[in-house]
Amino acid sequence: MNEEFFLDPAINRKSEIVDDALHLVEGIPLPSVVEISESGTCNRKCVFCPRSDPDFKDIKEFIDPGLVKKLVSELAEFSYSGIFLFSGFVEPLLDKQIYSHIKMIHEHLPYARIEMVTNGDVLNADRLKLLFESGLSTILISVYDSLDDADRFETMCLDCGLNKEQFVIRHRYLSESESFGITINNRAGMMAGASYSIPEQSKALQVPCYYPHYTFFMDYLGDVLLCPHDWGKKNVVGNMKKESFRNIWLGEAFLKARKLLAAGNREFKPCNVCDVKGTLMGSAHVEAWSLLQQKDSL
Repeated sequence: MNEEFFLDPAINRKSEIVDDALHLVEGIPLPSVVEISESGTCNRKCVFCPRSDPDFKDIKEFIDPGLVKKLVSELAEFSYSGIFLFSGFVEPLLDKQIYSHIKMIHEHLPYARIEMVTNGDVLNADRLKLLFESGLSTILISVYDSLDDADRFETMCLDCGLNKEQFVIRHRYLSESESFGITINNRAGMMAGASYSIPEQSKALQVPCYYPHYTFFMDYLGDVLLCPHDWGKKNVVGNMKKESFRNIWLGEAFLKARKLLAAGNREFKPCNVCDVKGTLMGSAHVEAWSLLQQKDSL
């Protein structure tokens, strides 16, 4: 793995929140990030995204509100207080139900941070205000076209009365030499056919990864993936339509992957072809899971 890489400034912010949101229930570390990829569609095909691969399918379907409510209701049983994130493989603002989703989450998870990553293409002042009136905590706007657009979005946020804790402007219009402004990786082997091609790892890296220790990622079909970088859905560890949050989070698939990845063993799908630097956050969760495993082995 190349140790010289661009570090997205937003990573430090997220890392601090992830650590602060570490919450134990009966010794069990809850995820600090619950992420929903709530549709199968996006309006862009960025060169550094798997969607720029001609074979990547764009599916204009959206999540069932009942599925979101099921997940939220089960998280409420644990008084969930981490990040509830709308992001994933899609553009969240294409979902006309997004405001009602946010409102419902805000009502049932009053201690959670509700965040969204958007490209801002359909964002205007009225929609921005409605997002925060519905209960959004922070909006992260990935700007893909120009510095002028970045300035425009910042002005929009300030004019709508948002403070610096409520919005993050992510500069994604930078050149290839500047890594496009993103901490880039091969998305668990799914970038080989993208416009900016990154090959699969020919040999599994022998380095740790902490994503499954602190992230619970669900797509619009209810499938829970081992990792938010698994764009190919090569490791589905459960489905929220059929199972509970608790049973999936504590299921054998998750537990085995956490143990292997903490030890630097990536010899399983999709981790065997992935080049992500997965230790940028979550070390406190790894320690908590390790302590729990030691306790269970006594």
